[in-house]
Formats: sequence, C-alpha cells, structure tokens
Amino acid sequence: MASVKKFQVTFDCADPERVARFWCEVLGYVVPPPPEGFADWDAFNSSLPAELQGSAFACVDPAGEGPRLFFQRVPEGKVVKNRVHLDVRAGTGLVGDERLATLRAEAERLVALGATVFQEQVADGFNESCITMLDIEGNEFCLD
Repeated sequence: MASVKKFQVTFDCADPERVARFWCEVLGYVVPPPPEGFADWDAFNSSLPAELQGSAFACVDPAGEGPRLFFQRVPEGKVVKNRVHLDVRAGTGLVGDERLATLRAEAERLVALGATVFQEQVADGFNESCITMLDIEGNEFCLD
C-alpha cells in the first residue's frame, strides 16, 4: 500500500505576493516565517537578484493540515479555463436555501477582497448549489 504524500498546489500568476495574500484571506492561511537569517520576507526578497525579486510567494495552513500554496510569477497571462481548481468548502453539510445563503454570504466576503462571481448554480434536485468565482487574477474556483 502506498503512503500518503504531502503536496503543494502551485499557481502561475503575475503578482505572486498579491495572489498569495488573497488566498490567505480566503482560506485562513498564513504567510510562513522567512528563511533563517532574515527579519522578514522583504529583507529576503531584497537579497535576491533583481530578476528574481517578487517572483514567488507562499502561504500555509496554520494548523498544518492543508497543502502549502505556492505562487510563481510567469510572463504570460491567463488565457483559458483552468484544468484544475480549488473548491472552497463553505457550505459543507448544508442543503437548500440555507446552503445557498451561506455560499452567497461567503461570495460577498470574497468579492470585497477582489474576487468576482462568475456563475451561480442553484440546486436542481440532483446537484446542490455552488458558486463559481474568479480570484484576483481570473483563476476559477468554486464555493461549494
């Protein structure tokens, strides 16, 4: 039997720190401590060659349960739909109107952080409600 592996989720983006800090707010994640010998991430970033400054950032689950999220700068912008996306589990265990109200309230909070509501899917008797959103750089994710 294979052992469970730790993993991280990597995002390609234009502004790694900005996107990482957005996801910290969405998920309750935190920025990890800077590398040993640096007072903060700004000091670490300043120590890098100019072309690498601001090229990466990360955030982690403070409880150590969820995967690390890593954000790396890439030159190209987002062009097509994501092949992989995060589902933010805001309505777990809820159904019907209670679920939809909870998802809408969370969507409102995330819009205030810079996200965009892309599509709201209301329960249809087979699937429960969910809301597809876009993060601050246009990457799709779902509130479910």
